[in-house]
Amino acid sequence: MPHPQDIDPHSGCRLPLPSRDALGEAGQAAWDRANRPGTLAGLRGPAGLQLHSPETSPHLAALNIYLRQAAGFAPRVREVAILATAREMDSQFEWATHEAEALRVGVPSEVVEAIRHGRALDGLPDEDVLIIDLARQLWRTHRVSADTYAQLHARFGTRQMLELVVLMGTYANTAAMLALVDMQVPPEFPGRLPELAR
Repeated sequence: MPHPQDIDPHSGCRLPLPSRDALGEAGQAAWDRANRPGTLAGLRGPAGLQLHSPETSPHLAALNIYLRQAAGFAPRVREVAILATAREMDSQFEWATHEAEALRVGVPSEVVEAIRHGRALDGLPDEDVLIIDLARQLWRTHRVSADTYAQLHARFGTRQMLELVVLMGTYANTAAMLALVDMQVPPEFPGRLPELAR
């Protein structure tokens, strides 16, 4: 499927990628971080967008690294939270870049499909249900029930419960940035989200 006319072919969005040489020291460091092997999307994604605001980039990158690697979330918890947020934000790019990672770290395909299609969560693992319910409450009603709060606090404790919401919030923030610039999903990421009736 061809991209809309306002999409830059190199960046995959409405904003062109700045050249590394045109960036200052902070921007060049951000460019190097985004372009290193092992990143999920490299420069064609949120990290490439952040090059347009090099002062915020190291702060966002540090928060992302902390939440993804040092906050102590099991990889499965992290990826369920990311997928649930991507689904609620209808973020095709975030979904596509994290679906395979979620499966790789052990999120069962039936959990992935329940999130993708907004299905009922009956019969799924309790921890996954709790995280998905949290995302649905946060992003649909902007409230969290007392029961969900109590379950989250019992399972994760105060710090990790709060940091789980920070993780989800950072992905909601990223989804908003991606929507602004109409970030296209690279063809090497096949996963897509269907439209949900809401």
